[in-house]
Amino acid sequence: MTQFGRNDESIRMEGKKPLSGRIQIQGSKNAALPILAACMLIPGKCVLRGCPNITDIECMCNLLTSTGAEVDTKNLDTAHKIVIDTRTVRERRLPEKYVSAMRSSVVLMGAMLGRLGEVCVNYPGGCVIGERPINLHLYGLEQLGAQIWTEGNHIHAYADELKGAVIDFPFPSVGATQNAILAAVTAQGTTIIKNASREPEVIELCKFLNMAGAAIDYAGTFFKSGRIVIHGVELSRLHGVDYTVISDRIVAGTYLFAALAAGGTVTLENIPIGQLGRICDIITEMGVGIVVDEAHSEMTINACDRDRIKNLPYIETEVYPAFPTDLQSPLLAAACVAKGELRLRERIFSSRFRIVEELKRMGAEITVEGDTAIVTGGRELEGRTVIARELRGGAALVIAGLSAAGITTVADSGYIRRGYQDIVGDLAALGARIGCVE
Repeated sequence: MTQFGRNDESIRMEGKKPLSGRIQIQGSKNAALPILAACMLIPGKCVLRGCPNITDIECMCNLLTSTGAEVDTKNLDTAHKIVIDTRTVRERRLPEKYVSAMRSSVVLMGAMLGRLGEVCVNYPGGCVIGERPINLHLYGLEQLGAQIWTEGNHIHAYADELKGAVIDFPFPSVGATQNAILAAVTAQGTTIIKNASREPEVIELCKFLNMAGAAIDYAGTFFKSGRIVIHGVELSRLHGVDYTVISDRIVAGTYLFAALAAGGTVTLENIPIGQLGRICDIITEMGVGIVVDEAHSEMTINACDRDRIKNLPYIETEVYPAFPTDLQSPLLAAACVAKGELRLRERIFSSRFRIVEELKRMGAEITVEGDTAIVTGGRELEGRTVIARELRGGAALVIAGLSAAGITTVADSGYIRRGYQDIVGDLAALGARIGCVE
């Protein structure tokens, strides 16, 4: 596996070289992490295929191991397979080292309450991209009957018995929805979640749990209103499954914007076509051609005609199926080289424009007004040494480097390894002059 915690590596590239070729899209980070957490609920052996070899996956595996679970990752590098056996789970306190490193660790709360009736966890960490409170996570668990209290930086949750409830989220938080689902699976009675997140990763979690013996109804009104109905089952009804993780729509979108910025023709294989609607709409409206082959789950982007590429006047991030916040930074980097002005509004997270100062050092013309970044495109970026300060922003700086004149070095690239298993290898396979340096 990747080396957890390392951040002393840099990525160096020479820009102004069009991309060309084919690459395969890795498994989804945002789908795999909650499914790994869900394995905590299942007193048996689960096999997950298609898992990306990234540091966030390693962190979640370490968290599972810390509870007493047996986690086999020896085939993760080659076969992208993880085997999890939780029959020996016993520990209720999660180690601060891993919890503080990854925000997704919080979804273990619901699973551990459902399995053990108790959990003690630090406030979760991860990327610094503005305020990311977990109040909605705690609200959902409390509605199901959990008693929650804090001691310093620790959160304790306990439940003699979880009971079905109506949970009406004021905002469709992905993680809070997943936590509520995990806790409700073995709760007594029926749980109704209103205004649930409709992200594809929530659907994947429901599919996995239903295969394992859960009774979750997400058909009908879910896609229109975000309503999920969960009929609680006995823990003994849950059983191990063999499951394949979907491919990563955010990685796919990142490479689409990389091709837009650098130019060339790129084919992406194993792509979640149905999840990329708004992303593809924006790219085609910017003047770039995309050809979809649904039969083979492939997509080809042609960005050879640089004169046609222009910014849209206004784009905003929103919950799925709108434009995702995780692709805001890659779009920002690509917008620097497209013609015209873009006003890009961030509606999900505060302070997610940390990349702006780094792009300006490369020659970009960007101003930030509150929750909106204003990009004046059509400027040639110059290679510089820049610093990755979070996962998606780090990947966006690589995109900027591909389109910049001269040499760009992205320092602290360990952040990028949290979500991209081999961004350097993928781009090198497309002809980029790129490599890792100590």
